[in-house]
Amino acid sequence: MLASDTNTIITNHSGFFLNNLLSKLENVALPMEADIHPNPTFRTDDSELNLTFARERGFGVLSVNADPTPIFAHVPFHLSENGTNLDLHLVRSNPIANNGLAKQPAVIVVSGPDSYVSPDWYKLDDQVPTWNYTAVHLHGTLERLPEQELGASLDVLSDQYESRLAPKPIWKADKLPADVMKRMMRMIVPFRFTITRTEGTWKLGQNKPDPARQSAAEFVHKDGIGLDVETVSKLMMHPPKR
Repeated sequence: MLASDTNTIITNHSGFFLNNLLSKLENVALPMEADIHPNPTFRTDDSELNLTFARERGFGVLSVNADPTPIFAHVPFHLSENGTNLDLHLVRSNPIANNGLAKQPAVIVVSGPDSYVSPDWYKLDDQVPTWNYTAVHLHGTLERLPEQELGASLDVLSDQYESRLAPKPIWKADKLPADVMKRMMRMIVPFRFTITRTEGTWKLGQNKPDPARQSAAEFVHKDGIGLDVETVSKLMMHPPKR
């Protein structure tokens, strides 16, 4: 169970992360079926938890198959309220936008906080260096949308982030001169990603004795090396229950 002081809005280095996510971790159990991490202790295919994580983060790495290697794009996205699909856009010159396929299998990797963990921090003699982290993989199908849907998609996406900056008034596209907006919109194309499966890794030292894990969490908070180590520390103190 999470301590009450972690049940708050916590931000990562990008300015967006976790919002109400920590509260949803309370009493969450991690099932055994997903295959994102080989150790089932760290895995979850709990779609509500994984989708909440993805929605709050709102940014990920899109990957599709290509020859000779997969191709990637770093994308902000808006996840639908029912969690079945997300909308994004790509620069028109992006290889993913120009592979000629109407629909294609794809994965979006959404990374959260992470930190190096020194074996000394457990205060046990039989430990090795590791890295704790949270991440969600969204599996599904990517398809290009009609270009007339681009404007509405961009408005929803920018509103998603602008609304978190209150009391600042939300920026709207009509602030731009019409010719500037038209020129910029010619450079990008809208896409929809339909989600078929979610996988999550919450690697937080759940396989360690509680005193050892909590000792390491204190060191992570003070000396951790990674992204948003404070959040990693709090999650290590009170990880999802099995």
